Amino acid sequence: MRSRKSASICSIPSCGGCCHRLWSAEVMLPNTGRLAGCTVFITGASRGIGKAIALKAAKDGANVVIAAKTTQTHPKLQGTIYTAAEESEFQFDYLKTGIDILVNNASAISLTNTLETPTKRVDLMMNVNTRGTYLTSKACIPYLKKSRIAHILNLSPPLNLNPLWFKQHCAYTIAKYGMSMCVLGMAEEFKGEIAVNALWPKTAIHTAAMDMLGGSGIESQCRKVDIIADAAYCIFKKPKSFTGNFIIDENILKEEGITNFDVYAVTPGHPLLPDFFLDEQPETVIKKMESHGADPELKKEKSPPPPKPCSGAVEETFRIVKESLSDDVVKATQAIYQFELSGEDGGTWFLDLKSKGGNVGYGEPSDRADVVMSMSTDDFVKMFSGKLKPVVAFLSGKLKIKGNMALAIKLEKLMNQMNARL
Repeated sequence: MRSRKSASICSIPSCGGCCHRLWSAEVMLPNTGRLAGCTVFITGASRGIGKAIALKAAKDGANVVIAAKTTQTHPKLQGTIYTAAEESEFQFDYLKTGIDILVNNASAISLTNTLETPTKRVDLMMNVNTRGTYLTSKACIPYLKKSRIAHILNLSPPLNLNPLWFKQHCAYTIAKYGMSMCVLGMAEEFKGEIAVNALWPKTAIHTAAMDMLGGSGIESQCRKVDIIADAAYCIFKKPKSFTGNFIIDENILKEEGITNFDVYAVTPGHPLLPDFFLDEQPETVIKKMESHGADPELKKEKSPPPPKPCSGAVEETFRIVKESLSDDVVKATQAIYQFELSGEDGGTWFLDLKSKGGNVGYGEPSDRADVVMSMSTDDFVKMFSGKLKPVVAFLSGKLKIKGNMALAIKLEKLMNQMNARL
């Protein structure tokens, strides 16, 4: 059959009719043909992880149905359901086939605390993450029961009840854990008929959404989407008896004999940003943070606390920050930051990256701040001098953030530019 471009509308209720089938992929883990002739249904597949899994399965000979809500070009997120299909050539017959594998990848995220999360954003995360996963699974299960492969794979984390993962973004954690609870329940309910598992990355994965959250330069701390696609493929090769597992991408690939993970790094050799939800105990969190150059607040003091910076350290930091400002920095950032600092030389400070040329100063900004950051003066100086990574400060509770999280993460780029001067 000649390869051709075409589309097939899916009957899954939650799909909304936005489905395409495709054929092609760039892969690192060799394909075996295990999925040849199978039908794989993937939600949230117009870009990123979902698209990578779709291409991996299609390369193996599967009929892949992709579902996504993006039908028009987004100003910041590249890719639509149509461009995902157009990037590939595919071949298939319009067969009256069932569904062999379901991948629940669609997800919404907002890393905001309880008071800073709008109700509509809470509803979105609950509807897409938990409700969407549950209802899509429910719609596919009658077809999956008839399959010889019969897999459901949710892109969701292990159920880790450490409060560390709730206190800064409670709504997101609840919504994401709802996907994981579907694994826990459905794996037991359909044991012997359908394998139900969860897959989660060990490190941050570079996607368009990650660029939006982390800003330019974040990709160097990430792995490529290929590692998730390869890990998912490993799971699809497992028998139905392999069920109820919460799998970390790197672990299952090691079981497959993969030893060189630099091939998955965006920037080989660069330190990688750990992903959320993976530490079962605070002590484990601390060790990971310390390995990335942090001094977590959670750690019990076994030695005298580090000396405080000399008087005027915060003022000196802001002086250097002001010297580093430019119209280009302001244009690239477009945000006003307010810092509530405790300890010596503390108080309220601001960094205005909206006004022409930018400005800093003591007291509240003249316009409302987009982001309010609360921390000690010690940690503020450490963070701007590169001795404490912002993401580690946030995860360890040293840094509390109110407002626009995407703009908060954007500030890290400016900090990196000033590290050598502080």
